[in-house]
Amino acid sequence: MKNYVITIARGSGSGGRAIGQMLAKELNISFYDRDLLKLASDESGINESLFAKADEKPNHSLLYNVAKKVYKGQIIPPDRDDFISNENLFNYQAKIIKELAQKESCVIVGRCADFVLKDFDNVLRIFVHAPLEDCIQTVEDMGICSGKQTKNYVQTIDKRRAAYYHYFTGNDWKSADNYDLCLNTSHLNREQCIQLVKSYLKIKFGIDH
Repeated sequence: MKNYVITIARGSGSGGRAIGQMLAKELNISFYDRDLLKLASDESGINESLFAKADEKPNHSLLYNVAKKVYKGQIIPPDRDDFISNENLFNYQAKIIKELAQKESCVIVGRCADFVLKDFDNVLRIFVHAPLEDCIQTVEDMGICSGKQTKNYVQTIDKRRAAYYHYFTGNDWKSADNYDLCLNTSHLNREQCIQLVKSYLKIKFGIDH
């Protein structure tokens, strides 16, 4: 296999982003998270701040909306009024994700990458999660917030990610059907997660690191 991609969807406070960073370092491959926003901005000419504003954050109406904008790969041209719509911002990120998957091995966090790359056969799709109590403790340990605010913070982030995912994919963000491997970090430390992913890579792709 010329190259492979690991996509990571993650619950707030589950440690998914940190695991992605550790994986990329361990495997000596690129890591993409918010870097995708700059790449999409450079590709489209749309200000990066607009990508950041919409990044995995559906507007209020989307939280209660059915999936109406399931991604199909189209890019809206600059002469259209909806060129800088949330849908087109997503389309450009998806375009970058596909280009990366075609040319290099990498880890991609979030942005519905598992769905965007659903037709690619070189992708390992991972979901990282943990019980709410553990996620709350992790967020508090990180100093993001504390006390009663922490539970609300974790639940709000996950609600937004679920709504964003459903809006652009039509699927349930937490459904195991979307992923090859689900990792519960309340039972596995980060090093064990890395070893599991490496074992899965060997089984699925014959890649031995």
